[in-house]
Amino acid sequence: MTASTIDLVDYDEAISRFDPVLGIEVHVELGTATKMFDGAPNIFAAEPNTAITPTSLGLPGALPVVNHKAVEFAIKIGLALNCSIAETCRFSRKQYFYPDLTKNFQTSQYDEPIAYEGWVDVELEDGEIIRVEIERAHMEEDAGKNTHVGGSTGRIHGATHSQVDYNRAGVPLVEIVTKPIPNTKGRAPEVAAAYVRTLRDIFRALEISEAKMERGNVRADINVSLRANPEAELGTRTETKNVNSFRSIERTVRYEISRQAGVLDAGQKIIQETRHFHEDTGGTSSGRPKSDAEDYRYFPEPDLVPVAPSREWVEEIRTSLPELPAARRRRLLGDWGFTDLEMRDVINADALDLIESTVAAGASAQSARKWWMGELARVAREQESELHELAVTPAQIAELQGLVDGKKINDKIAKQVLTKVLAGEGDPAAIVEKEGLAVVSDDSVLTGAVDQAIADNPDVVAKIQGGKVQAIGALIGPIMKATRGQADAGRVREIIMEKLGVTG
Repeated sequence: MTASTIDLVDYDEAISRFDPVLGIEVHVELGTATKMFDGAPNIFAAEPNTAITPTSLGLPGALPVVNHKAVEFAIKIGLALNCSIAETCRFSRKQYFYPDLTKNFQTSQYDEPIAYEGWVDVELEDGEIIRVEIERAHMEEDAGKNTHVGGSTGRIHGATHSQVDYNRAGVPLVEIVTKPIPNTKGRAPEVAAAYVRTLRDIFRALEISEAKMERGNVRADINVSLRANPEAELGTRTETKNVNSFRSIERTVRYEISRQAGVLDAGQKIIQETRHFHEDTGGTSSGRPKSDAEDYRYFPEPDLVPVAPSREWVEEIRTSLPELPAARRRRLLGDWGFTDLEMRDVINADALDLIESTVAAGASAQSARKWWMGELARVAREQESELHELAVTPAQIAELQGLVDGKKINDKIAKQVLTKVLAGEGDPAAIVEKEGLAVVSDDSVLTGAVDQAIADNPDVVAKIQGGKVQAIGALIGPIMKATRGQADAGRVREIIMEKLGVTG
């Protein structure tokens, strides 16, 4: 039996017989104006090989200079993750060859990271808190981007040729490395995804990165190993590289647990290697044997002086930190009166910012949640898009709800108006005015419609006068139809009861 024919073990069975241990390395691209060590612009989607300088390419005679803003952003990340900030640290050369790295080394940090020994609490969907310990957060530069052409998967295997774009070479990165994450058992996939989501939210709150995983602003390397039980030594790990969605992170962990259990059941050994995740199959494939630190022949970068952030500067940065996501969620949960389940649904839908902005624009929290988690969520599903991608703003939703609260339109009309807003026809109030959609509350108009409904439905009238007041609904329906749904239903009911001389 070869590694390629290993039978996967059912995930639940694998979890019952093995103890999984995670390790996660998250890379975040920093949103600085220029690159980590030179003045080339740090921009996304520029024409290939235009956002470069001789330093980006490591040409002879080009010398690096550390980006001050990148150091500040790295310190912010370290503080947000409860890390100690080094009084002095330095860069090293990490030696390896790959076509997207023209220098044949990456400028990174090895034994002296900018931040170390931290932790972050991760909340799972049911409210359980998992504390993840952080080993280090260090600064480095990104490599360029290889595009493999001619194959069916976009990977080098099967490609006819490759193209290299060096625009990304030198983009500032911070890499956050966890200590081994034990005791996750069957929740390992959920813990991994929740941890990366927690970091993504922190990056956004700190405003140090756009943190768009689909753009590669945030990438996760997922380490998985199995051992016989929680008291046993750690097993051999694999590292699945550059996983860039929460769903893919979960699928990676599940697959590796099932695959490694199959390897061990077959009497084989786990190979310490990098692996690639395949979105189409949900599986991983072998990359290359995983190098240890000594294989990279790290040595101090001779062209850069040590970085020594003063304690005064570190404390100044600490006091400038914004409210972090976990504290913000706790505050909003109390302010808004949501249940824990409602808040988790909001967070999972990535609707927290939208709802908060809608409330700030004048809507109540419950009405904002109703729109974003109800009608707008339905539209987003139909369009296969994210909520924030819809063509409507929180201010427009607040304005729409204001029209409902002011009884100028009802809920049914509000949905019609929303459809027109999403179609780009204007703001809610202007659409209501232009289309003549305001609720009809003029007694002279409503009375005529009521008289007609009474005349057309004598049997219903008899039931109402006989004590079945709930039958009034059978009269309201035709009236709403006659007024295109614009009648004030409450006032219509009052007029009917007055006409028929009933109460209740």
